[in-house]
Amino acid sequence: MRLSRFPLVTTKETPADAEVISHRLMLRAGLIRKLGSGLYTWLPLGLRVLQKVEAIVREEMNRAGAFEVLAPPEVPAELWQESGRWDKYGPELLRFKDRHGRDFIIGPTHEEVITDLVRRDFRSYKQLPVNFYQIQTKFRDEIRPRFGVMRGREFLMKDAYSFHLDVADMEREYRNMRDTYTRIFSRIGVEFRAVKADSGAIGGDRSEEFHVLANSGEDLLAVSDQSSYAANVEAAETQPAGARNAATAVLAKVATPAQKTCEEVATLLKIPLATTLKLIVVKARDGGLIALAIRGDHVLNTVKAEKHPRISAPLTLATDAEIQAAFNCEPGFLGPVFAAGAKPVPVLADFAAAALADFVCGANLAGFHLRGANWGRDAAEPEAADLRNVVAGDPSPDGKGSLKLVRGIEVGHIFQNGNLYTKALGVTVLGAQGEEIIPEAGCYGIGVTRIVAAAIEQRNDDKGILWPDAIAPFRVLICPIGTDKSEAAKAASEKLYAELLDAGIEVLLDDRGLRPGPMFADADLIGIPHRIVIGEKGLAQNQFEYKRRDAAAAEMIAATVDAVIERTRS
Repeated sequence: MRLSRFPLVTTKETPADAEVISHRLMLRAGLIRKLGSGLYTWLPLGLRVLQKVEAIVREEMNRAGAFEVLAPPEVPAELWQESGRWDKYGPELLRFKDRHGRDFIIGPTHEEVITDLVRRDFRSYKQLPVNFYQIQTKFRDEIRPRFGVMRGREFLMKDAYSFHLDVADMEREYRNMRDTYTRIFSRIGVEFRAVKADSGAIGGDRSEEFHVLANSGEDLLAVSDQSSYAANVEAAETQPAGARNAATAVLAKVATPAQKTCEEVATLLKIPLATTLKLIVVKARDGGLIALAIRGDHVLNTVKAEKHPRISAPLTLATDAEIQAAFNCEPGFLGPVFAAGAKPVPVLADFAAAALADFVCGANLAGFHLRGANWGRDAAEPEAADLRNVVAGDPSPDGKGSLKLVRGIEVGHIFQNGNLYTKALGVTVLGAQGEEIIPEAGCYGIGVTRIVAAAIEQRNDDKGILWPDAIAPFRVLICPIGTDKSEAAKAASEKLYAELLDAGIEVLLDDRGLRPGPMFADADLIGIPHRIVIGEKGLAQNQFEYKRRDAAAAEMIAATVDAVIERTRS
């Protein structure tokens, strides 16, 4: 492709509304243009990258034995009403009516649609297993679209759905998809991790996320420093802390007139934050209240909490009035030590909080806290559970090493849904003995557009994008110098361009006649992996200047197409 005929529009200015590096670079490099809030047009340079990601995904899904389909993005409401997600999904679901007043949605995901396809056409165990996938535009009405295509409202997704006669076969396909995703992200050329995750709005018993590691990632991941264990912080487990130290301190009431948080109390009393305890009062599943005890330096994990059988889901905080009525005390001074004759609120303690001895907690009296409080002696022994986010240094749940926290961008997610959707939609097939079987199902998603942004977030420098070879819009960029004065440089550039095209290499020739400075600035910004500079000085030595985009310096190579192909192959 000749750059003089390619619609490339680059800018030096950083767009005011671009918060993350991928959004800034995609706009500056002319990959996308904003149409509306969370809506982007993909320009030719960006579309080439997007299509390369799509091609890798398609090749690996086909290799894994999945079958491509294409369903409409518009989905009749009846399917979502059958599954129960019509009311549960929330305002991100874009709903509309057709001219006849019938309800529809623009699908954010297609579990119901593909399950309905199986319900209509599959009757026998001989037709299973099967895995259908599509690469299709989805829509989620984000309340605050941001970060460009990283969190837009419209996006391209690969979604796949498999159906099986039993759990064992569902688990086999789950492993197959896990291996497939590993190949996909390895081929794309990004550093990634598969992490244990919560199933969220999709539902199901087991799920894993695939994250591109990047400092700007929205998700916090916990990974072991000595094993392959990795999990989203939402799903990373903590373990019982072991035997509790014996009580040594005398219980004492201390004045904390304006100190309501653990941080404020610890500062006032000059004690470690880890020796304080806070109570978070929430609605219990039985309709009453339950107090969650968390160490002062830890954070409640709402996903874990609402999965506990004693806590209502979704997690709902008690109101100030409810707390006042139950504790006879305002929030900010609550603790598990109740006065004689008081009706105690049930307490559920996180493992780390349950292991505390001689801790500081609220006195259930405005303006006061207790020092030297202990479970069993001063407060009833609590039921213990995993209720908090992990922190750096926690033991790895697999018993190998400690956890460290890293940032990641979710680009893929695989689920074991079991019969969640097949049962809701009444899917059955006849087994070998004529018995009715409700198929088990899995689903597997990849954010195709998000991969492009995530790759940029991970691979960039102060000059621009550092594309992996596999998804770069072009592999080689030829930069001729002084062609207005040097026929030799012009002829050599044209010759190399033609030879690379004949060799099947995607090559971009910058024939715009720019000075070296602006030409190289554009080259670095758009991130083509391999740059060949052709000038009269180098040709006099029968050499081209070669520079890999991520290399610190250029080098001279022989002025032949074979040398260029050899050097740009790695």
